[in-house]
Amino acid sequence: MAPRNASDLVLLHGRGHAGAMWFPVLPALESRHRVLAPDLPGFGARVPAAAVDRGADGETALRFFVDPIEDLLLRRASAGVTLIGHSLGGLVAVELALRGRVSIARLVLLDAMGLGPQMTFASRVFFRLGPERLARVLGRRMFERLNPGPKTPLGLRVAELEYQLLTVRGGRAAARIAFNRLCPWFGPVFHRRQELARITAPTLILWGDRDAALPVANANAAVARMPAATLVRLPCGHSPHLEQPEAVLRHLVPFLG
Repeated sequence: MAPRNASDLVLLHGRGHAGAMWFPVLPALESRHRVLAPDLPGFGARVPAAAVDRGADGETALRFFVDPIEDLLLRRASAGVTLIGHSLGGLVAVELALRGRVSIARLVLLDAMGLGPQMTFASRVFFRLGPERLARVLGRRMFERLNPGPKTPLGLRVAELEYQLLTVRGGRAAARIAFNRLCPWFGPVFHRRQELARITAPTLILWGDRDAALPVANANAAVARMPAATLVRLPCGHSPHLEQPEAVLRHLVPFLG
């Protein structure tokens, strides 16, 4: 149980995941902080809050994901929260920090969207074809070959939960359409690089050196613009908290204080 004076942490997951995917780091964080791990709109158990037209622009698509989370945090009326965002959740965290309506004490970004325009073409194909559809069509074994994880007891548990989320809860049309507007087939993915200098909260950026989706060049350019940001590169892929939770916690716990 977190101590009475514990700070609030808000964990924001990535595309196709849910709040439950933070389980490798939850026990350590919950022993020190009050933790909120909501499902983003259209993922996990959360029903989309709004419809998204296929012709919507990136700003409209971003509001689909950000507005309900912002409303949730404003209703909690918690001052000085720490946002921890992975991938799509990182973009949501960046946008919340730029809006300035939620009081943010610290920001932690794990292989986050929104920091720069680069995304590998292989990753765009994976997302645009739809991880949920691929999981259902290919079946468990073939999908794991396409989306391999660590062959460890923890890695197998993560893979099982991810597959269940994709095949049972995944593929809601509004969330898929909104994400596709942020992640086009070609050209820059949606980002806020030009506005990052406005984020003055202490920021820890954790990035996998072997990220096959978002090149570390996005993080390098971001940390040069953000006045209170530190970049730590880890020897892993796109999801450090799932692949190397112990390494993430070694940097995260001291940063949170």
